[in-house]
Amino acid sequence: MLLSETAYAKINLALHVRQRREDGYHELETLFAFAEDGDLLTAEQADTIALTIAGPFAKGLEVDDTNLVLRAAKALQVASGTGQGATIRLDKRLPVAAGIGGGSADAAAALRLLTRLWGVAIPDAAMQEIAVRLGADVPACLQSQTVFGSGVGEKLTALDVHDITGAPILLVNPLKPCPTGPVFNAWDGVDRGALDVQDWRHARNDLEAPAIALVPEIAEVIAELKVQPGVTFVRMSGSGATCFALFGSLDDRDRSAQTISASRPNWWLLPTVLR
Repeated sequence: MLLSETAYAKINLALHVRQRREDGYHELETLFAFAEDGDLLTAEQADTIALTIAGPFAKGLEVDDTNLVLRAAKALQVASGTGQGATIRLDKRLPVAAGIGGGSADAAAALRLLTRLWGVAIPDAAMQEIAVRLGADVPACLQSQTVFGSGVGEKLTALDVHDITGAPILLVNPLKPCPTGPVFNAWDGVDRGALDVQDWRHARNDLEAPAIALVPEIAEVIAELKVQPGVTFVRMSGSGATCFALFGSLDDRDRSAQTISASRPNWWLLPTVLR
């Protein structure tokens, strides 16, 4: 039996960095949202756990102990006590080091997928513990719904934000890698205040300036999105380099995607909607 699961693209609608901790991590506040599209994982029963990676962004991804999909599968196998294995295929459709979930979304999708494939029942607390060990964004990606994140992003609070679900969104990436570590390290250390999730449109992404300093093309993406007809909001997601624009209609989104694709053929675009 072959099962599939989408690794939904993660979008930080706002991201406030509050302080740098002694352990090197950063305290932050963020509003997580998720697109309807992303990478695709498929799996079927096997005696052992194995992974293959294909798709437009598969190049350079290793199939070894550093791979978060394999780590997620092995952690779930141990936690559930199952002797089952799986042959997993990752169709890598999202850019790498792009600020939209990447390996975290893939790991979360693997946990959801293998829970179904193996027919195992894991208590929510145990599943969250697995997710936290895999990475700070994995707990949010496991839910893949709009939530407020604090701590390093792993402390989640459910939200009822009415103007998000179904919103047309266009993701654009200049196809310049923007690794998370260097962006956080370039943050200026200034706490500019708390995030009011009900007023997230007037909030910030505190990583935007350091990301632009490292990848100047991000500023070009933001400028291009801001002049599109029908756009209602533009911001960078996560630590970059992906930026997003919200639109008043699907038609406006699609026309803008066609315009940008024609003028910037080397950029990556994903027209989708928020979950």
